[in-house]
Amino acid sequence: MNFFSPSATDQELFQGIQQGRSRAMALLYERYGKLVYSLALRVLQQPQEAEDLTQEVFTTLWHKGGYNPHRGSLATYLTTLTRSRGIDRLRMRQARLRLAQRWGAGELPLLEPGLWEQVSVQERQERVQAALAQLEPEQRHLLELAYYQGLTQAQIAEQLNLPLGTVKTRTRTVLLKLRKLLQDQI
Repeated sequence: MNFFSPSATDQELFQGIQQGRSRAMALLYERYGKLVYSLALRVLQQPQEAEDLTQEVFTTLWHKGGYNPHRGSLATYLTTLTRSRGIDRLRMRQARLRLAQRWGAGELPLLEPGLWEQVSVQERQERVQAALAQLEPEQRHLLELAYYQGLTQAQIAEQLNLPLGTVKTRTRTVLLKLRKLLQDQI
């Protein structure tokens, strides 16, 4: 495998990253940097924050990996990571604004930036877990196949021996129910 070739597959480049090859990371950045930045900009609406988030996403990929090729494509992983981290940043921004309004300017307690992120992520995880626990086991299984195993709706239909239209309808129904459960928790 040549990790230095621009024609290398995403999988080959990811393996190069795992081996600490900076050229593999540079090629992946060239391939997906604009995609990640444009999504970050769309979510955050601020160019500097979008640049910071883009750097954070690729730094996470470099240091922690986290990508599992069995769960989906690298592009999907990067966009999912960008979107979730962007939403976390928006929530932190909103929480800081609410805190500033509550305490008044100049009276804010000093907290580490990492603490805001930890609280936001933990709060979101708890809300999602509580909402998932309220779903029927079949509904939860459908989401697990789609989001944790990265199967397409066609693959789910084949695995569950159901018509594709049925899988699409059930997926939409369970996502709407999950959305309502999450909105009710706010």
